[in-house]
Amino acid sequence: MATIRRRQLIKAGLGLAGLAASSRFSFSLAQQEPIRIGVVLSYSGPYARLGQEITRGMELYLEKVGYQAGGRRIQLLKEDEEADPAVAVRKVRKLVEQDRVNLLSGIILSSSAYGIRDYVHERQIPLVIANAAANGITRERRSPYIFRTSISAWQQHYPMGPWVARNVGKKVFLLALDYAFGKEATAAFKEGFLQAGGEPVAELYTPLGSTDYSAVISRIAAARPEAVHAVLSGSDAVIFLRQFIQFGLNRSIQLAVSGEVTDENVLEAIGDAALGAKSADHWVYTLNNSANREFIQAYRQKFNAVPNHFAVRGYDAMQFIVDAINTVQGDLSNRQRLLGAIESAKIISPRGFVQMDPETNNVTQHVYAREVARIDGVLTNRLLADLGTIRDPGK
Repeated sequence: MATIRRRQLIKAGLGLAGLAASSRFSFSLAQQEPIRIGVVLSYSGPYARLGQEITRGMELYLEKVGYQAGGRRIQLLKEDEEADPAVAVRKVRKLVEQDRVNLLSGIILSSSAYGIRDYVHERQIPLVIANAAANGITRERRSPYIFRTSISAWQQHYPMGPWVARNVGKKVFLLALDYAFGKEATAAFKEGFLQAGGEPVAELYTPLGSTDYSAVISRIAAARPEAVHAVLSGSDAVIFLRQFIQFGLNRSIQLAVSGEVTDENVLEAIGDAALGAKSADHWVYTLNNSANREFIQAYRQKFNAVPNHFAVRGYDAMQFIVDAINTVQGDLSNRQRLLGAIESAKIISPRGFVQMDPETNNVTQHVYAREVARIDGVLTNRLLADLGTIRDPGK
């Protein structure tokens, strides 16, 4: 009887040892597989250049770390958002269900972020948003699986309001694209602007992808403001600035705009006529820190062009992801541990010190007032003032 019992114990022990060995073998195989990151960005339509720049930033950082994190190779699988929320949903489903990605990143439009939110939440897929800035993404629609490494509309525009009232003018014309980010950015600017004694003379919203701003320019001229606060990006920003300058309004009305309007790609299309335009943003070309100097040098060397804040957003989104993967040593099997690693991540960015706020899953960072200038032979933005470390209130 004792002999039989010993045999049973030996068999059980061998079985457990086999299971442990099998588990170690499975983990070893998993460690040899690449980490697949699905990237959904606009590569066509009015925001194609934004998608290109964010991708450049992502790839630039991955090149810096040899496309590896936590001892595993990293593979990017890219899909075109096409500036269409319905397309974004379809592409995310494809990446998750067919390509079996481990994480998701990208997303240009806030409407796309809202569109994919429930699917990502229900599937419990970690998503690091590299651009979409609508406040609700990390407020009332917050998910423990969704993080934003770019900025919220409030975070970027609220601190600019008082600065404009004190340094540019008290009478401002408010102009924005007619979608979530445009409306929320304008509301945030107006909140700070009114608190500092500012007086909006008009508030106007225009459709995405407008090809003619002449009627808008006429309304601005008739209102006779001291400044225009515009929230535009991509082709809309280029067309508006061109017509604003063609009509000569830049000689009598100051531009105090969202950082997207004086983005370096926009300036490339506008030229020196944009000199002196003020903006608010989380990154400035002239920030004096080693991470920024390294980033600018690497970007200019690789692409023979001037970087912009979209490239920084891609660079930092990937930096947060790599930091988290390194923290969990490449083991993505424990999702809660990975989420905790993203929540606690802190990075030294070209924009300065940035950390994830675990209460909102939105980054806390500096916001700066900038001015268009020609520096080092290129048209870019120079630092005017540090508006402080800004945390989105989360409500």
